[in-house]
Amino acid sequence: MDTQDRPVAPLHQPSSTARPRRRQLVATAGASLATTLAAALTSPLTRSAHAQQATGKAIRLIVPYPAGGGTDALARTIAPELADTLGQPVIIDNRPGANGIIGSDAVARSKPDGSTFLLTIASHTINPLLYTKLPYDNDNDLVPVTLVAEYPFVLVVHPALPVKSAKEFIALARKRKGEVTYASSGNGSGPHLGMELLAAMADIDLIHVPYKGASPATADLLGGQVQAMLNNFLASASLIRAGRLRPLAVTSLKRSAAMPELPTLAESALPGFEVNGWYGLFAPRGTSPAAATALQEAVAKAMRRPAVAERLAGDGAVPVTNSPAAFAKFLRADSEKWAKVIKRAKLAPETL
Repeated sequence: MDTQDRPVAPLHQPSSTARPRRRQLVATAGASLATTLAAALTSPLTRSAHAQQATGKAIRLIVPYPAGGGTDALARTIAPELADTLGQPVIIDNRPGANGIIGSDAVARSKPDGSTFLLTIASHTINPLLYTKLPYDNDNDLVPVTLVAEYPFVLVVHPALPVKSAKEFIALARKRKGEVTYASSGNGSGPHLGMELLAAMADIDLIHVPYKGASPATADLLGGQVQAMLNNFLASASLIRAGRLRPLAVTSLKRSAAMPELPTLAESALPGFEVNGWYGLFAPRGTSPAAATALQEAVAKAMRRPAVAERLAGDGAVPVTNSPAAFAKFLRADSEKWAKVIKRAKLAPETL
């Protein structure tokens, strides 16, 4: 997949299976928990957890996305460090589906005994804005523990697209009004709304092609079925080095240490533009402050470990590990920001 000499397919219109749908929201399907847990039982993380002499009940860290994704990878990186610090086994429980809603609901329904936590991403603040009714109360049933880290996205295009900068991309979109397509990992995802914010600020009209995950979206971008995408560094770096994707800019206000030579969208085309993904920890309502604080402190310690720092660097991520109060304030600001983007893009909420 990373071979430089592989010929690049020419651009063409999105396939019927991709079904470009700019406005309609589609919930992703759930995956088999039994299959995920079977894989987890053979993982180094789980073997490490079972090998420990636990001083208390095992901690279940629910990841509302499939095994192998960015959130899952981070969970499996920090879990052994958390287990060492807390003296308890830490087990990863993948509950994918519905843009993170299935896993979040599982945590919201869990006993608040300090043994179950949620590791999720920005969809947590976006979902209540996109669906008329969630199976849980986003503001009350899930308690903020800590913002783990923030990370930027990189705007990448198919090499056949005749642009080499964000300014040129915007100019092309204005010239080819309603013709330039972009992929996302799903309706309501950070990359989706990030591109909607770009389109709004640049006053251009782009065609959204949602996929059920970043992997199939990236595959169609490589094949030329779509022309652009906001992607994470971890998924893009090797493809960029191989010349199979062309990077135009990063979405943070400051340049990323992962690709310092790449300008930001704010400096190169759209002053003030900023879109960051993030990882955050939550607990069920009623979890004791002592249990939440213990996990927050363990995460802060884990962020200083070399293995975790290396994993974050690969994603261009910056560790945060703030207090529950600071995280709650961050969530309110994030929700307000995306509410404005959704309103400008005229994205109508759907019922699950």
